[in-house]
Order: sequence, then C-alpha cells, then structure tokens
Amino acid sequence: MRPFLFCIAGVLCLFVSCKKPDYEKVLHNPDLYRITVKKLNDIVLENNFPPVTASRNYVYANIAAYEVIAAGDPEHYRSLSGQIKHLPSTPRPAKDTTVDYQFASLLAFCYVGNAVTFPEGSMDQYVDGLKQKAKNAGMPSDLFEGSVNYANKIAKFILKWSKGDHYAQTRSASKYTVKQQDGRWIPTPPMYAQALEAHWGEIRPMVLDSTAQFIPPDPPPFNIKDKNSKFYRQALEVKVIVDSLTKEQKHQADFWDDNAFKLNVVGHASFATKKFSPGGHWMNITGIATKAKQTDFNTTVSIYTQTSIALFDAFINCWYLKYRSNYVRPETIITKYMNADWRPYIQTPPFPEYSSGHAVISSAAAEVLTSKFGDHFAYTDSSEMEFGIEPLSFKSFREAAKSAGMSRVYGGIHFKNACIVGNVQGREIGQLVVRKLKLKSN
Repeated sequence: MRPFLFCIAGVLCLFVSCKKPDYEKVLHNPDLYRITVKKLNDIVLENNFPPVTASRNYVYANIAAYEVIAAGDPEHYRSLSGQIKHLPSTPRPAKDTTVDYQFASLLAFCYVGNAVTFPEGSMDQYVDGLKQKAKNAGMPSDLFEGSVNYANKIAKFILKWSKGDHYAQTRSASKYTVKQQDGRWIPTPPMYAQALEAHWGEIRPMVLDSTAQFIPPDPPPFNIKDKNSKFYRQALEVKVIVDSLTKEQKHQADFWDDNAFKLNVVGHASFATKKFSPGGHWMNITGIATKAKQTDFNTTVSIYTQTSIALFDAFINCWYLKYRSNYVRPETIITKYMNADWRPYIQTPPFPEYSSGHAVISSAAAEVLTSKFGDHFAYTDSSEMEFGIEPLSFKSFREAAKSAGMSRVYGGIHFKNACIVGNVQGREIGQLVVRKLKLKSN
C-alpha cells in the first residue's frame, strides 16, 4: 500500500501546485483595484476636497500603483520615469526579495492616498482589510512582507517627488482680490465664497510643457449696453435656456453637477450636500469602462493612471486660464442687468467662468479613454445613482464630454462659448497625454 499512497500523494501535490493560489484569485482581481479607487473617491467626497485638489489625490495614488506594476512586468509596461520628465527613476525591490506586485500596487495606492488626503489615516482600516485578505487567502509570509515593504518604498518615493509640485507653497499664497470691475468675477450667492484655488495654475504639471500650453483666445469683452454685442447675446442666451429647460436638460445639468459642497438655504436654515468632484466622476467612468471590457489587473491600473494624469494637467491648464481671464459668471450679469430675481438651475461655483473646467477635464479624460476603447464605446453611466440621479447612456466618451460641457449652460453657470472652447482645450491636453505617455510596451 505504501507505494500506492505515495503515488496518490504525488498526484495531489502536483494538482495543488498547478492550481492558481487563492491569494492571486483574490488580490489580482481588477474589481479590487476599482473598489480601492472608489474608496479614495468616497474619502475625497466625505472631506469636501475641491475638484482641483481631488485631482491631485487621484493622480499620485494611481502613479504609485502603476509604478509597482511597471516594476513587476517591465516586458509589458514602461515606467513613467523619464516619460514624465521630472519623475526620477523608480526604486526596485531589494535583492532576493519576493513581491506580489498586484498586492503591492493596491497598498502603494492606499499609502499615497492616505498621505495626500485628510484626516490622517482615512484609509488605515481599508489597508488592514487588504492585508487580512492576503493572509486569509494563504499568501506566504515572506511574499507578504516583501510586498508590504516594496509598497512602502514606492509610496515614500512618490510622496517625496510630489512635494516638488508647488502645492505646499500655494497653501500660503496671497488670496484673490475681489474688485468691483465690469466683466470681472465676483463671489456669487448663496455662499459668496472666496475664490477657490486662485494659484492652482502654478502647480507643476505632469505632461504639459507649461501651464500656459493650449490657451484659447480671450472671451468676448464686457459690453452690456450694446444688445448686439457678443457679450450681451451670450448672457441672454443663458437666461433664455435656463428659463425654458426641458426635462432632459435638467437631467443633464443634475447628472454632471458634481458639486463637492452645495450650500442649501431654506428660510433661516442652511445645510450642505456633497457629491464627488468632476474628476471623481471620471474615475468612476474609468471603472465602468474597464469592467465592461474585462481588462486585467495591470491594464486596469494603467488606464486609471493615464486618465488621472490627463485630469490633473487639464485642471492646472484650465485654472491658469480662469485666473488669467477673471471672467464674470452669467449669474452676476443676468441678475444685475436683466432680472434681479433670476437664479441658475444649479449653484454657481466660486471661481471665474472662462473656460469651463468640466468641459476641459471631461474632454481630456475622454481622449485617453477613447485611445483605449475606441470612439464607438457605448456605455451607461450609473455613477450618480448613489445621489438619487438616474443614469445616462452615451455612444462614446467624446459624446459624454460634450454633454458634460453643455450641462453647465443648462445649469446656468457658464456661457456656451466657455464650454465649446473648453471642449477643444481639453481634447488637446488629452491627445498630448496619449502621445507622450506610452504605458504599455506592446
């Protein structure tokens, strides 16, 4: 019997060794990366990060995750070091160290996400859960330790690099000076908030040669007396559209509102409602697309990363233009010169009008996603259902980007010109990101 038992044991060992380890099934599932990005998105929402700073949260966390993947599979993925000209060479694992690169990628994302958001430690419990998943699924202790250590190494490297982007300096920069000057932006009701991130155009971009690259022509000059002037006609156009909104136009305005902090005033009481930022919305769209196409873990990480880079640079470029133009919002013009009781359909955000941030960043993200999935990728965006807003379906990412831009006109917070121009501006940024960054080697 002994030889027979030995044979059975040998066959069982062979069978077990050929099986995919349980920890790989659990941790190499791209759904887990999508869930991890959504976790950061939820933290960003809960803590009122404005759109521009939210884009910074996403980009550094995704780059950390991607650099781990590139280190683990250099045959198929290229490091961003050198492609992003100011990103130094990424550290490699210590010699004789074993690393599960997908697990380390998840941890690196969380470590960086934890450090660039607040309150401190927001992702600690989630990280503990990831580590427990690895242990429960049977990851060997040496592989576990090697993965944790490498994730820490990459996270520290990315965080050190991030500190050179001029973000810290903008925290103490001078505040925007409000001037009662015709055609110039001033705070709007109900918050009358100070200008948001007036120095974001000074942040170091990833791919743009300068923050001033792809700047469109100036908007129409202030001229409210001449009813045939472009300025007057664009203001009247917004008023007419908002005064006669269709159900579908209202749906689009609500769907793309993405207001991280809306102040609701009822009588003498006020309260805030929150949604994820425009960048967070496009992170969700990235998740929808990668899931629909069933991309593997590494591809999923790379697509999130390139999309987040496009969003980051698009916000910098747009914010530079906003605070160069200091252009007035439709609400200010319409209530002062046309109808004092008029209000936009959605709440006007606290920064200058030109150009439309949502149009710019949506088009930039759409170009990256189009390069991955094609220009006829039809999908249904259910991102807003958690806020009680019905899904919208699109024939392509570019169609979605145009919808996002026009939604700001329906909302009454932008002139149409800013959205048309913003769409072109964002497309140029997105195409630049696609041309310059070659994440996959083949």
